[in-house]
Amino acid sequence: MSRIAVLSGKGGSGKTFVSTNLSNVIQNSTYLDCDVEEPNGLLFFNDSSLIEQSNVYREIPTFNKDKCIGCRDCVNFCKFSALAFIKDTPLLFEEVCHSCGGCELVCKHDAIELKKINVGSVSKFSKENNTIISGEMNVGEASAVPIISNVLNYANDNSIIDCPPGSACSTMEAIKGAEFCILVTEPTIFSLHNIKMIVELVTLFKIPFGFVINKSNEKLDYIIEDYVNSINKEILVKIPFTKDIAKITTNGMLVSDESEQMRQLFISLSSKLKEEVNK
Repeated sequence: MSRIAVLSGKGGSGKTFVSTNLSNVIQNSTYLDCDVEEPNGLLFFNDSSLIEQSNVYREIPTFNKDKCIGCRDCVNFCKFSALAFIKDTPLLFEEVCHSCGGCELVCKHDAIELKKINVGSVSKFSKENNTIISGEMNVGEASAVPIISNVLNYANDNSIIDCPPGSACSTMEAIKGAEFCILVTEPTIFSLHNIKMIVELVTLFKIPFGFVINKSNEKLDYIIEDYVNSINKEILVKIPFTKDIAKITTNGMLVSDESEQMRQLFISLSSKLKEEVNK
C-alpha cells in the first residue's frame, strides 16, 4: 500500500465510511483523521485504546511597545494584512495571521516576540494491529492547517488519510504527500458538481486518482459514470445503497466487520489501489 487520500466534494458523501472500512481491512494500516473540525472516524473504532495525546500550538506575534518605533516594516511585510498600525499602536488580526513568523524576522528593533497558543490536539489510538490518529481543532479557531500538519507527522507508507470535505486550504494540506486519491461521490447532480472541483484540485497537485460511487443506484449511476468516462478515469468500486449498510453505520460499526460481502468489497478496493500505486 502507500499514502492514500480519501476526498469528497461535500460532507455526507461517505468519505469517512470509505476511509475507516478501507483502513480496517488493511493489516498494519494507519488511519489519519484530518477532518479535524468534525473528527468522527474514531467512532467506528470504538474498541480502540488511547496510546498518547498531545496539544497543537501555533505562534502569533506580540509587541513590546517600549521598543517599537512605528517603522511599520512588519505591517508592510505581512501579505495577509494581519497587521495594522493605528494611533502609533501595532494591531494584530489574529484570525488572519498565518503564523509564518516573518514579522519577527523583519523587525530591526527586537519589538516582536512570538507567543504560542493552543489550537487543538492530536490523539493516537490502537486497534489490534492498526493505528488510528485523530486530530481535533479547538472551537473558534480559524485554520485547521496546523492540526492537520501534526496529524500527517504520523503518516507512513501504509496510511489512509481521511481528508476534510471540499477543496479549501485544509484539504490541500491533507493531500500533501499522497500518492493516490480516492474521490468519493454519490450519483446525484449536486455531487457531480462538487466532485468536479475536487478533480481540479488533485489535477493541480498532479496526484493520480480514481472514483468510488457510494449509495450506488443502477438508474442514477450514469450521472457519475458518464463524467468519469469523459475524463478517462476509473470507477474503483460501487458501494450499494441498502438499509443494512445504513443500519450498521448508524450504529457506529464497520460494515467490513459485520458483512462478509462488504469486507470483500473493501479488500477488492485495497487490491485495486495497490495496482494503481504500482503503475
